[in-house]
Amino acid sequence: MIMTITVVGLLTLMAIGVPIAWALGITAFGSLMLMGVPLHTIPQKLFSGMDCFPLMCIPFFIFAGEIMAVGGLSTRLLNFALLFVGSFRGGLPIASVIASMIFGGITGSGIADASALGAVGIPMMKKAGYGQTFAAAVVGAAGCVGPIIPPSIPVVVYAMAVGGVSIGGMFAGGVLPGILIGSLLMILCYVLSRRRNYPKREQRISPREFLVGIKDSFLAVMTPVIVLGGILGGIFTPTEAAAVSVVYAFVVCYFVYHELKLSELPAMLLRTGVTSAVVMIIIGTSNILGLVVAFEQMSVKLGVILKPMGYYGFIMTVNVIFLIWGCLMDMNPAILILAPIFAPIAMLLGFHPIHFGLIVCINLIVGLITPPLGEILFIVGPMAGISLEELSKEILPFILVEIFALLLITYFPFFTLYIPQLLGYIR
Repeated sequence: MIMTITVVGLLTLMAIGVPIAWALGITAFGSLMLMGVPLHTIPQKLFSGMDCFPLMCIPFFIFAGEIMAVGGLSTRLLNFALLFVGSFRGGLPIASVIASMIFGGITGSGIADASALGAVGIPMMKKAGYGQTFAAAVVGAAGCVGPIIPPSIPVVVYAMAVGGVSIGGMFAGGVLPGILIGSLLMILCYVLSRRRNYPKREQRISPREFLVGIKDSFLAVMTPVIVLGGILGGIFTPTEAAAVSVVYAFVVCYFVYHELKLSELPAMLLRTGVTSAVVMIIIGTSNILGLVVAFEQMSVKLGVILKPMGYYGFIMTVNVIFLIWGCLMDMNPAILILAPIFAPIAMLLGFHPIHFGLIVCINLIVGLITPPLGEILFIVGPMAGISLEELSKEILPFILVEIFALLLITYFPFFTLYIPQLLGYIR
């Protein structure tokens, strides 16, 4: 009864436009009052949800993305990718996907990825003769690769929500899935470009131009190498890596490229603070809602229903639930609400924690480009000057490709477990 009231209350508040953080808090507060839980428990749970050292990496990664977007690193990443694929049919869209994969290896945020590269890639594709709807769809779909390629903010949130999962191990597990999804998106870009006879670069790049391009983009490309190499090599923790990425991006953009102005830092810090605060409030209020879920023993009750489905039936059900939920709710609160419910059942059925965690995160990441919520759609659509309806139709093939990749990752644990085993996270 209490859980029914909680779900109905949460959905009602979301439907009337209450911000998700407040909807979670109000619903959880009301449910705990009905259950007779002492009031002092609520601020304790609110604070304990946010009082977690690894969460410090979130504002650092967000700030690193801000610096890169303003400081010219995103433009150089796109130019770097063009050096290798620019002569192919659809080379510019393919380069956008590659740049997103590299950019995602620094910020861990799909929204930051799409914002930074969309501002550069969409105008370039429109100028080169690609349709503006296609350009927006490419950048939007490529933005989904960012939170999969480590480091990843959703992975950090998942590890904190579930507990007992190595953040470094999940980072390592995201490498092959990110490469798989990026590769399939590049193949789709090539196929659509050939079918629609989109242009390609006819003029070959001379050896001198190639070397100059490599030199100009070298420091930008080295950013994810330093961040990922440091994490996976055990040189520093994910939290320390986030701070390193900020320092490195600032030094390169301000002292080397001279495109970052100190006068821009207050606005960038403000945007970082607001975004980080929203995430932290959601984490805190979700922790209160988690108390309701725990008291109601939702994992046990769902386990009775889902365990008889077996390994494959359970994971297909999870995929459907999380894909639908990702269309309706922001990724972080969805992880915080649902992951603690389903993770214990998955462990009982024999799923490895890293494998299941990445399945959950990738499902919800696809929701970033899936209407009606589709947060990335609302970013790249205005950049290209197109409606949500036009963009939703154009991005459908990209969504289907990402779902196909999700199924491969789901049913072939090799993609998520091979590198963690290689690096010693799985013994």
